[in-house]
Amino acid sequence: MIKRSFTACLVIAPVYLLQLLTFPHGPGEKHTLIINGQATQVPVIQVSGHAYVGLEALANAISGTLSYSGTAIALSVPNRSGGGLVSEARQEGLQPATPSTEAQNPGFSQAFLTAGIEQMSTLREWHTALSTSIEGGIPVSSSVLAPYRAQATTNLRLAMVAATTASDRNAFQLLNNEFQNMAKLSDKYVKLRANLTYVSPDALREDDLNRRIIACGHSLGAMAASGQFVDDGSCH
Repeated sequence: MIKRSFTACLVIAPVYLLQLLTFPHGPGEKHTLIINGQATQVPVIQVSGHAYVGLEALANAISGTLSYSGTAIALSVPNRSGGGLVSEARQEGLQPATPSTEAQNPGFSQAFLTAGIEQMSTLREWHTALSTSIEGGIPVSSSVLAPYRAQATTNLRLAMVAATTASDRNAFQLLNNEFQNMAKLSDKYVKLRANLTYVSPDALREDDLNRRIIACGHSLGAMAASGQFVDDGSCH
């Protein structure tokens, strides 16, 4: 396993609540969270004079996504043109690309392309390990698949930090979707095995989630080959 240091856009371990604002009002009062001038339905609670919101509700309000790994949670916020919300990596000197830099790099940056290709390779290895176990009648266990999941989690974070252009950030969202779907597929068959449910050797052929993962992998591979972001809907 390759060990690397990384800084995610927003990684908190462990995370239960995200502190946003300090209100002078007393506990029990209802507050409305306003983001960029727009009121939201995100619930706000008061604890010791400080306001907190739930990560899931916040992610939904800003069309973001959450990635889980042990006690770490990564909140990814999609880039929006015209001054919308953008998740930035500011720790350890990391800064987002400036508009002039993005204009000079309309496609994928080399750093992101390299990180993305490595992530796709790890996801394929994870998928191969799962399919080999199912087709060979080998019990699917979390311990067998854990190393692939751990490496894919690390690679996903590296890709997130490497994303500097608009194409990088857009592709990262699809890469994250592929990771989440692979995790769901893996967990599904591990749970079936734990419940002693019979799994046919050709179960993956009829699995809709598995077909979506394969289609998304082909789409991501085509984008990597062309160096340009093209969303054909396969990864949604």
